[in-house]
Amino acid sequence: MARADKQAAVAEIAESFSESAGAVLTEYRGLTVKELQDLRRSLGANASYAVVKNTLAKIAAKEAGIDGFDDLLTGPTAIAFIQGDVVEAAKGLRDFAKANPALVIKGGVLDGNLLDAKEIAKLADLESREVLLGKLAGAMLASLSQAVYLLNAPLAQAARLAGALEAKAQEDPSILAGGAGTPAAAEETPAAEDAAPAEEVEAPAAEADEAEAADEATESTEA
Repeated sequence: MARADKQAAVAEIAESFSESAGAVLTEYRGLTVKELQDLRRSLGANASYAVVKNTLAKIAAKEAGIDGFDDLLTGPTAIAFIQGDVVEAAKGLRDFAKANPALVIKGGVLDGNLLDAKEIAKLADLESREVLLGKLAGAMLASLSQAVYLLNAPLAQAARLAGALEAKAQEDPSILAGGAGTPAAAEETPAAEDAAPAEEVEAPAAEADEAEAADEATESTEA
């Protein structure tokens, strides 16, 4: 490969490292061309899968600020550069490797952190971004429904109270005037003049004596 071609290839690989959310290094020894095509199709637009030369990939990784790939870049190497959901791409590679044991996952990098093959497998066991977002949306809807119920409960109670008041008012309109209903008939109180005096008032003793003395004087004069 000419020097200019090598430089262009290194620049392309370095750019793929820099622009990807993650990358998974694999060994594809034993896979047919058709199987490699099937792998690319299974990854879809979520990732690109490229066969690379180890020497060029080492240089490109260092240019992209990634260290520690030298031990992984041995044997026939192809790299899955992941642009979308890293978990989903890891699942696709894991499932393809189960069906095609010739594909060997050697390790990778995620957000600048190196991952070994076991960590890639753990990553594939996680729930995908879509599933997590679905669960989050479900939890938010449940919380929102509960909040709506709590807000509506006092309104419903007030509506039931207003309905009961309206029904009561139809039976007794005085409620709407601030009363507590039609009062019961009160017993009539006898008029003051009809009331019998509690006791007879006795004339003072002095007045009786004076009347008796006047009668005696009259009788003496006539005599």
